[in-house]
Amino acid sequence: MRIDGRNPDQMRPVTIEPDFQLTAEGSVLISVGHTRVLCAASVEDSVPPFLRNSGQGWVTAEYAMLPRATTTRTAREVKKGRETGRTMEIQRLIGRALRGVIDLKALGERSVILDCDVLQADGGTRTTAITGAFIALGMAIGKLVDGGVLKTNPLRDFVAATSVGIVKGQAVLDLCYEEDSAAEVDMNIVMTGAGKFVELQATAERNEFDEAQLAALLAVGRKGVGEMIGLQKQYVNIA
Repeated sequence: MRIDGRNPDQMRPVTIEPDFQLTAEGSVLISVGHTRVLCAASVEDSVPPFLRNSGQGWVTAEYAMLPRATTTRTAREVKKGRETGRTMEIQRLIGRALRGVIDLKALGERSVILDCDVLQADGGTRTTAITGAFIALGMAIGKLVDGGVLKTNPLRDFVAATSVGIVKGQAVLDLCYEEDSAAEVDMNIVMTGAGKFVELQATAERNEFDEAQLAALLAVGRKGVGEMIGLQKQYVNIA
């Protein structure tokens, strides 16, 4: 029995509130257990300098945690004058995940920026951000298609993510903070709707792991990602 009574392959309760920010082209407040992330998509008619006159668009992300997203206050990074290495790693991960399922040529010479702000953190903030950011991206793209700005939908597939880990020798899905802190192995899985991997991040926190344990982690992770993509399909149409 897990700390919150879930089965090993059971996600925490997931809720999705679309159009949470009325001023954004696409936005969603996604909650996975007590982890809550606000994801907002902004469309700009410009691209980074390295893509100018290329006819290709760009999708990128910014990630931040509010000071009291955790049990003790964390100073805003703007006060420190720079982003932490963790922040840069996560926002690059989100950007890579989203770019993995979009045709940047079909997007045209424009950018979509995904702002992912963690309102409350209880494990899995980066995976929750990826899942929510795709919904916000899909909503923004949908408006461009409906408005005739884009002739075709550049989204090629869905993409979502979840965390898994080995806790007390058992492969478990969607770790809360207490489980994440005690896990022998911690892993983040990013997958497409077609079941292909976009990114795997696995670390032996306390004990090394073997191929059988890796297979068990992938199995519960695939189940969790499938459930998240099922929820995404209620808000995003890529046909």
